Formats: sequence, C-alpha cells, structure tokens
Amino acid sequence: MSNRKLLPALAAFLLSAGAAAAQDAEAMGHEATGPDLSSLGGAFTAQVEAADGTSHGTVTVQPTPSGMAVVTLDLEALPAGVLAVHLHETGVCEGPDFESAGGHLALEGEEHGVLSENGPHIGDLPNLHVPDGGAIKVEHFVADLTPDILGDEDGTGFIIHAHADDYQGQPAGHAGGRVACGVLAAQE
Repeated sequence: MSNRKLLPALAAFLLSAGAAAAQDAEAMGHEATGPDLSSLGGAFTAQVEAADGTSHGTVTVQPTPSGMAVVTLDLEALPAGVLAVHLHETGVCEGPDFESAGGHLALEGEEHGVLSENGPHIGDLPNLHVPDGGAIKVEHFVADLTPDILGDEDGTGFIIHAHADDYQGQPAGHAGGRVACGVLAAQE
C-alpha cells in the first residue's frame, strides 16, 4: 500500500483517538486545545449552510509544509447519525440540491473511495459520526491538497450528504442527496 493511501487512514485513526482523549479531558474539566495553525497562513475557509440558510458551521483547510493539509470540520445543527462529507470540484453552492458544486475533487485517474483500487478521490473524507446534539469537530490530514488545487479557477466546494459513504460506490459512495454546502475561500 502506498504512503499516500496509508497516511490518511492512519491520520484518521490517530485523530479519532485524540478526539476521544479530548472529550475525556473536557469531561474531567480540562480544556482541550489543539495546535495553532494560524501562523502558517494560506488557509481556506467555508461557511456551511443548508438550502434554507441554516448555518452548519465551518470548514477550514490549512496546507502545511509537509504537503499534507489539515482539514478541520467544526459543524453544528446536524442530524445525529452517520453522514458523508466531501470536497467538491467547483466552489458554487446553488440550492436546493447543490449540484452546482460538481463531482468530488479528484486528481487524474482517481476513483471514489478508500475501498476502491484506484481510490480515494483527494476530496473523499471519512464519514462523520454525528452525536446527539448535532455538533462535531474533527480534523483530517489530506495528502496533495495544495493551494493551487483549492484555489483554482472554479474554486472548491464542501458538501454534507444525507447518508453515509460506502467508501467504494461510483462515483460518490451512495451518499445520497446534498443537504449543505460551503465554498472554500482563501483567508485574507
């Protein structure tokens, strides 16, 4: 297995373990804080909204010197359950179905899903396991997600889907309709 395919899976595992540790720390009255990435500059942020204007929080993509980007999802007002989230090829969010965001952000030759031989798309992110209360904050590492890709002519969108991603169905993992969208924009 190539490092490009192994690193995101390992990072997701380590981050989920870290998130559990942070929840434990908060439960014991300790404030959980992560690294301050703001000094790196060059971040892209999206305000995520449903077609009716309901705010669902923010997504930030911070490229790093290692070539990995840190994708931070700080989301709220979501239904409890498992939901697919993806970066999409076009930074346009026209409701009510958000089809204007195009397909998943993908490099040449990539197929959808970590269970596909030629997967995943660069825009494929792990499913969200949203707790009761509808708020979740997670971080993911994504290889090769550079400012040139994020800020190309048509921009980059972020989509929350109605269902879980099966990590292999083509072209989008049977994730269902698009229920919320955000356009990633370079931070000033």
